[in-house]
Amino acid sequence: MNLVKGIAIGAVALALAACDQSAYGGSGINKQTIGTVGGAVAGGLLGSQVGGGTGRLWATGAGVLLGALLGSEIGKSLDRADQAYMGQTTYNALESGQPTRWQNPDSGHYGTVTPSSAYQTGGQTCREYTQTIYVDGRSETARGIACRQPDGSWQIRS
Repeated sequence: MNLVKGIAIGAVALALAACDQSAYGGSGINKQTIGTVGGAVAGGLLGSQVGGGTGRLWATGAGVLLGALLGSEIGKSLDRADQAYMGQTTYNALESGQPTRWQNPDSGHYGTVTPSSAYQTGGQTCREYTQTIYVDGRSETARGIACRQPDGSWQIRS
C-alpha cells in the first residue's frame, strides 16, 4: 500500500513539474482533486503491470480506485504551494542528478528527492529516484523511475 501512495506522490510531483504553475491559478482545481487524479493515474499504471488478460483488467481497475482514494488523502494534506515546491524540486533533482530538499515555510511541510545515476533505455535517459515527504510529523516514501521525454519533461515509468 505504501508503494501505491508513493507512486501517487511521484505522479503528482512530476505532473506539476511538467506543467505551467499558472495553469492552476483560479481554475477551481483543489489539492484533493489533483491528488485524486494523480493517484488514479498512478494506481492504474501500477495495476496494469500485474497479471495478464482479464486479471490485468481487474488489477488496473482496482489500481485506479485505490490510487484515487490514496491520492485524495495525500492531496488533502498538501496544499498548492507544497505541490509546487515538491514538483519543482523533483524536476530539478532529476535534471541535476543531485539529492534536493524542499520546504514550504508557510505550512512547515518538507521533503527530499534523491535521484540515482542516469542510464539509457530505448533511446531515452532515465533515472530511478526516491522521494520522501513529511506532513504533520508523518513521512511517506516513494520510489520510481522517470524518463526524459523529447520535449524535455520527465515522465514516470513505474
